[in-house]
Amino acid sequence: MPIVSAEKFVKAARENGYAVGGFNTNNLEWTQAILRAAEAKQAPVLIQTSMGAGKYMGGYKTARAIVENLVESMNITVPVAIHLDHGHYDDALECIEVGYTSVMFDGSHLPIDENLELARKVVDLAHAKGVSVEAEVGTIGGEEDGIIGDGELAPIEDAVAMVETGIDFLAAGIGNIHGPYPENWKGLHLDHLEKLVEAVPGFPIVLHGGSGIPDDQIQAAIKLGVAKVNVNTECQIAFAKATRAFAAEYEANEADYDAKKLFDPRKFLAPGVKAIQEAVEERIDVFGSANKA
Repeated sequence: MPIVSAEKFVKAARENGYAVGGFNTNNLEWTQAILRAAEAKQAPVLIQTSMGAGKYMGGYKTARAIVENLVESMNITVPVAIHLDHGHYDDALECIEVGYTSVMFDGSHLPIDENLELARKVVDLAHAKGVSVEAEVGTIGGEEDGIIGDGELAPIEDAVAMVETGIDFLAAGIGNIHGPYPENWKGLHLDHLEKLVEAVPGFPIVLHGGSGIPDDQIQAAIKLGVAKVNVNTECQIAFAKATRAFAAEYEANEADYDAKKLFDPRKFLAPGVKAIQEAVEERIDVFGSANKA
């Protein structure tokens, strides 16, 4: 199945009371793990690159080719979109040009009028090529590839204005942050989300910073109208933990593992890659998107 725009399957999630996962990738192995999980769970997914990850993978054109070719070579049958996560204006335009099927323009750090103006331009260019568009109002706390947000509740009037630009789904600050959540985090502002949903009825809302939010809060947000949940840190931690454990195991059994050629990176990284797949599958179950392909 070819890579597709995310517009239809995110909209279907909103209409049917579940959420799809937006899972960030960093390399070939990461992408394989996400695709295996999606296929195993028969769930539509967005495979996302941040600006930094896209450059790390050799540029957006290379990143798109990796995802597209793996979808074909792995015989993936579920809908897969390749999505730019938290993109500046120029990056969003580049991704549209090189074949991404979905982009996020993040102008939340800009004055609202400029954010809206640039979002309209992205929408016009993207929709002309069948590319879905996500945009953000109300900065999300933490840091994502140099975009630093203090975290704030998205002003309702800004959310309404952003939806009117023609975007396909909206990221809005509701107390969520990127990266690990601190111990004193007060939780999602579900009351604010409810007001937001009432102002843009039926419109798909995106929850960023999905790693570390308690499952019951995620599911409550989905019931209110969240149709896409982003996951990155959780997979990174799972990969690092499994890789560190295998490295320690290797050190304790070095002669035996050398004889088995477990120094081969395809074997050495396998536990970490498996951990990513398991984390993605578990999130798909929590989001309710299993068997929704």
